[in-house]
Amino acid sequence: MYISSGELAKRFKVSIRTIRYYDQIGLVRPSKLGEGGKRFYSAEDCLIFEKVMLLKSLSLPLEEIKKIIKEQSIQNILLAHKSYLEEQLSHIQKSISHTVSLLHILKLEDTINWEDLISLIVPSEQTRSWSSFFSFDEQETLHERLPKLENDNSSTRKWINIIKRIELCIKNEVSPASEQAKLIIEDMDILSEETFQGDQNLMAKFWEIRRSQKSSNELNLYPIKPEIIDFIEEAYAIIQGQ
Repeated sequence: MYISSGELAKRFKVSIRTIRYYDQIGLVRPSKLGEGGKRFYSAEDCLIFEKVMLLKSLSLPLEEIKKIIKEQSIQNILLAHKSYLEEQLSHIQKSISHTVSLLHILKLEDTINWEDLISLIVPSEQTRSWSSFFSFDEQETLHERLPKLENDNSSTRKWINIIKRIELCIKNEVSPASEQAKLIIEDMDILSEETFQGDQNLMAKFWEIRRSQKSSNELNLYPIKPEIIDFIEEAYAIIQGQ
């Protein structure tokens, strides 16, 4: 018993053009040709077509599907395709991280400097290893606890908001000696305690690096504007002198 290409198309909800294409590439060929080259498919042809639809739903390329059906090496092909999908997933995750970083930069800067963007995504060749500054244990702590622009978590958002609050103080000429500045510093202390887990020495070492534009760039850290650094240090000095 045979069915026409039109009936096959209805059964599997595909276009006649797709059926013709599968015939052309040797994926699913009709067992019988009628007058004028009309295609007729057997029950076995329909089963092959059903396999193609199933494998296609796994996002397998047609060439891989053809190999599976022809060679019946399903396990090897699927394992290879799994690796392919994992690689694609890795690329997607990196793209998401870069996009989140851009959104955070946009919030911080209200614009995006394309030179900074390129350096963020493609680190400079002059980038130094963190081991030049920190011990292995310190690196582990920083890697786990530091806020990262590519992470859309509460810690990162809190640090961004602190920077924005300082920028507003500078813009509105609010003094580092003000109550507003004091509250910002208190919030910074709370976040620093969470980030560095009470390790004052590590906090001091990291702050020295953040104070330096050069060192921050070498570690591919988002640069903090000098005027923000000055505001923080002046506010701290005033609080410590009280």
